[in-house]
Amino acid sequence: MFLLFLREKMAWILFLAILILCINFLFYLDFGFSGISVSYFNIVIISLIIIFLIWRYLKETREFKNFLGNLSNSSDLASLENVHLSPFQERFKKQVLEVYEQKDLFINESKIQLQENVDDLLAWVHEVKTPLTAMKLMIEQTNDEKLRKRLESEWVRIHLLLDQQLHHTRLATIEKDNRLEKITLRDIVYKEIREFQSWCLEKGIGFQIEELEQEITTDKKWLAFIVRQVLSNAIKYSRENEEVIIFTETDASGHLLLHIKDFGIGIQQEDLPRIFQKSYTGTIGRESVQSTGMGLYLAKNAALKLGIHISVKSQINKGTTFTLKFPQQNEYQNTW
Repeated sequence: MFLLFLREKMAWILFLAILILCINFLFYLDFGFSGISVSYFNIVIISLIIIFLIWRYLKETREFKNFLGNLSNSSDLASLENVHLSPFQERFKKQVLEVYEQKDLFINESKIQLQENVDDLLAWVHEVKTPLTAMKLMIEQTNDEKLRKRLESEWVRIHLLLDQQLHHTRLATIEKDNRLEKITLRDIVYKEIREFQSWCLEKGIGFQIEELEQEITTDKKWLAFIVRQVLSNAIKYSRENEEVIIFTETDASGHLLLHIKDFGIGIQQEDLPRIFQKSYTGTIGRESVQSTGMGLYLAKNAALKLGIHISVKSQINKGTTFTLKFPQQNEYQNTW
């Protein structure tokens, strides 16, 4: 801080140094000052300058720290009016307060606009659900079986995109939209598989499922969303007439692991570190117009909020395994 103070006052220090040199030069030229001790004069002047600089340093740094402390810790900008500052510092404080007021006004307006956009988007999603449900009923009444299957698979894709948008909007406030309860993994997994029934029939995808009777404490709706995103990827990138294996195990530390394994086209090794990034579709995803790069991003962020860790292993043309690692009871309580 002291070095910063010296740099701030460097112009004054140089001026005083030049002034002392000029006075010493006059002493040297003018014989009328021959009886005066130049050394004594320099010692007195330099000492006074040093004392003055120390006094100003202590005074200005104390005022500066008080000002910054009130500025950073105060929730009420009016409290800054009690801070004693120099005229120039007062001018600086006035400009800072104006910037703060403009910033607060801008943030408040942005929050209001953002909330209005979120409310409008949620309302739109809920409005679209009504005709989507009607379409589902009409598709089920279609007599042409081949046409019905194709329509059902396309309906599932629309439903998934709408579901992603709904959860994307709610993700920021997931803490306000959770309900902790004990649930069985079997109920979640079987329900989500039924949602993909038409898509699986179209591709001939089957499921090999071990007993999933383990109970966990989590939010049922958000866990279903996470499983839905992983399952949709497994189905999307599986070849026709293949299987998806779902099983559980317990690791060495006692954590429950849920594995969802497919034998599809796999993921490039260079893509693995980035598949959970927003809007990242990867090398394989670029070849498909159906990829949005949002599903795994949303699943990862929702899982973090629930204390669930998602990992992935994959090899090209050999398949992909997603693993959900659930927190133990004490770890989950610490998360919330």
